[in-house]
Amino acid sequence: MSENEILALFDEWNGALQTKDPKKVAVLYENNAILLPVDSNEIRHNHKEIEDYFVHFLAKEPVGKIDEAHIRIYDQTAINSGNYTYTFKDGTSVQAQFTFVYRWNGERWLIVEHHSSQIPG
Repeated sequence: MSENEILALFDEWNGALQTKDPKKVAVLYENNAILLPVDSNEIRHNHKEIEDYFVHFLAKEPVGKIDEAHIRIYDQTAINSGNYTYTFKDGTSVQAQFTFVYRWNGERWLIVEHHSSQIPG
């Protein structure tokens, strides 16, 4: 697995956001994944809770762009962390720090941990 392949997982996730279908986003997460989202204090623990979060988030029609990424690969685990910017349909944008932790399940990489927090400013 290369850094470019791990970086492409963000593009897959961002593409799922563009479908506006929370199920298509949630399926990219492990069944027991943890999501610590940028605009909610509620930790999401599973597909049902992650899907529920994305129902509300996708209503804003977000488009993400990585500004800075740092990728580390450890056998069956990969981490992508850095900064990204979301632009919404109303023209507003939010800069946030992120960490995606992926695990290879024998067939594909899935998100096991996703943390996002707004950059103060």
